[in-house]
Amino acid sequence: MKETWQKIESSSTKIVDSASKQPAKPWFYPYWKFSRPHTVIGTTCSVVGLYLIAIASVNDNINLSLLWQLLGAWVACLGGNIYIVGLNQIEDVEIDKINKPHLPLAAGEFTRKQAIIIISIAGISALLIAGLMGPYLLEMVGISLAIGTAYSLPPIRLKRFPFWAAICIFTVRGAIVNLGLYLHFRWVMQAKPEIPPEVWALTLFILVFTIAIAIFKDIPDLEGDKQYNITTFTIQLGQKTVFNLSLWLLTTCYLGIVIAGIFWLPSVNTILLVSTHLLTLGLLWWQSQKVDLQDKTLVAKFYQFIWKLFFLEYLLFPLACLTK
Repeated sequence: MKETWQKIESSSTKIVDSASKQPAKPWFYPYWKFSRPHTVIGTTCSVVGLYLIAIASVNDNINLSLLWQLLGAWVACLGGNIYIVGLNQIEDVEIDKINKPHLPLAAGEFTRKQAIIIISIAGISALLIAGLMGPYLLEMVGISLAIGTAYSLPPIRLKRFPFWAAICIFTVRGAIVNLGLYLHFRWVMQAKPEIPPEVWALTLFILVFTIAIAIFKDIPDLEGDKQYNITTFTIQLGQKTVFNLSLWLLTTCYLGIVIAGIFWLPSVNTILLVSTHLLTLGLLWWQSQKVDLQDKTLVAKFYQFIWKLFFLEYLLFPLACLTK
């Protein structure tokens, strides 16, 4: 009996020692996951990118007051971002336990009550800060939150329908954010509230690009969506068809911006715009050849690669505007 207890104590000690050697994760890590980092980076890139394009379009200089407006717009947009993605996680806990078990609610790192408090603070803060910054920013944030709520929250819950789900995503990311931020920064710079061809071109590019993201994101989530009756294009058309459709939509984006740069955008650096976008298009197709649709990890990795191209666009396009 004594030997048995000694073995148990020895095993317990080993387990404790092993656990103590595991690196402790920062306390804020669950919050970072809850915010969906790729969407935070995307929001940051769009705010900075539209700010730089606005400066280029009005030939203004960067000054402290503009930087304050940039910071305010960024914080307001981040608050809206956290509200939208957080609400989606609150309503999708059971689905995420299958599709995305690492997320805080699905993993049990947050309770539903904690998540509701977080998104409430984020949403209210977004509206208050946007209201202090200016009317265009307030309108942009308000419309985005309304669409985000309709996307996730019953009884409307538009994400149940693939067409309306895609409409929600590309309307916010593609049109409302780009046009709203640009008009806000022009208003701050006391310039006439008009939208030049460059911004329309970027908006159309991001609009189509976001459609590709919206339909591609469901490819790795096939199992959970099926189980909880979430109809997606992947379920209706199949993984391969949706993958190819997304790839050709992205290709259309890059070829379209190349053609626009050559014929219709006099206020951009044509050589820089055309060369960088053709190079990026080649990189996209090269990476696409590595994807095995039966390997969920590779599909998810390619999805993150598409998001990186989304981030990159808000560097390449403003750079082409600033270097004209």
